[in-house]
Amino acid sequence: MKIKAMKYRIGDKAKLSQLKKGQKAKVVFLNTEDRALRRRLLDMGITEGVQIKIKKIAPLGDPIDIQVRGYELCLRKKDMSMIDVEVIS
Repeated sequence: MKIKAMKYRIGDKAKLSQLKKGQKAKVVFLNTEDRALRRRLLDMGITEGVQIKIKKIAPLGDPIDIQVRGYELCLRKKDMSMIDVEVIS
């Protein structure tokens, strides 16, 4: 039996790595204990309150291309799973 991937609705809370292509979300919290990773995400412009759009997903699902603050950025799914978001579209 095949399980369908869930598409999140507006207002739902999720991990950034769980969103589908074309969805937009607002960052709520960077949920990582790794200080180096947290600093790297902040340096790339991924801060609380910023809007992110899922642009492209690689054929095997990793990495994922996102749009943040007017530029595109590729992140590993592992790193994206530490970013809590609220879906806005």
